[in-house]
Amino acid sequence: MYKINKLMTEEIEVYTGCGNVFADLGFENPDEMLAKAELVRQISLTIEQRNLKPENTTKLLGINQAELSDLLEGNLMLFSTETLIRFLNKLGQDVEITVKKNH
Repeated sequence: MYKINKLMTEEIEVYTGCGNVFADLGFENPDEMLAKAELVRQISLTIEQRNLKPENTTKLLGINQAELSDLLEGNLMLFSTETLIRFLNKLGQDVEITVKKNH
């Protein structure tokens, strides 16, 4: 923990995170949430790179406009990891899963 003087009138506390913002914020299943966030980031990036319009994206992914909005706004709890991987596949992306030993 660090203390920083804010405008020399007020101290604020700053903490060093563990590398997973979801763990730092106390979310349940933080590793799963981090993985989902990365999958959604890749979905969003792919949609942007392909210049897909919302109506084309919903048709391609088999979801409605509200679900697309939820997805792109990062409402991670609404989608399973499997569903997010399937969306990436429908967008022409392969997903590789790597297993590593804990440190």
